[in-house]
Amino acid sequence: MAADHSFLLEQIAAGDKAAYTAFYRELEKPVFRFIRSKLNDQHEASDILHEVFMEVWRSAGKFEGRSSVKTWLFGIAYRKTMDAFRKKGRLDLMSEPPEQADEGPDAAACLAASQEAAHVRACLEELKPPHRAAVQMAFYDDMTYGQIAEVQGVPEGTIKTRVFHAKKLLLHCLQGRIGRAA
Repeated sequence: MAADHSFLLEQIAAGDKAAYTAFYRELEKPVFRFIRSKLNDQHEASDILHEVFMEVWRSAGKFEGRSSVKTWLFGIAYRKTMDAFRKKGRLDLMSEPPEQADEGPDAAACLAASQEAAHVRACLEELKPPHRAAVQMAFYDDMTYGQIAEVQGVPEGTIKTRVFHAKKLLLHCLQGRIGRAA
């Protein structure tokens, strides 16, 4: 059963380390997946995850309840991830993510799934960061458009437009990649 994040955050604001530990254990994995999906670098994602949860410890008392705790937390993660991109000036949208070998029992099915996933990852990487982030939050992190808008600090309509255009660009990209691979 999921913990009451608001209650834990109140306890963290009061300096309760046990509440912080429970909060971390509850949300560490989804936040790490969220960060890693944007960076494609496990070590850098770990560093940013640490920064995110340190920010939670420092600013738990500043949470105003205008959004869910999860949305607030993912907003921190999103901003810290975008800060990492800006610090490195790393907006290489054309690079391929590294291939990962799958040692599953059905090699043909795994190969086909891996190729499809590689096509999707490559096409996602070609999107502009705001569009890519909106798609990843909507379809990989299962966030609503309203939550994504809060995280990115833009109107919900902007998120709907970004996702609409990103889906069209992804479809076009995938058709081109799969057509070349056939």
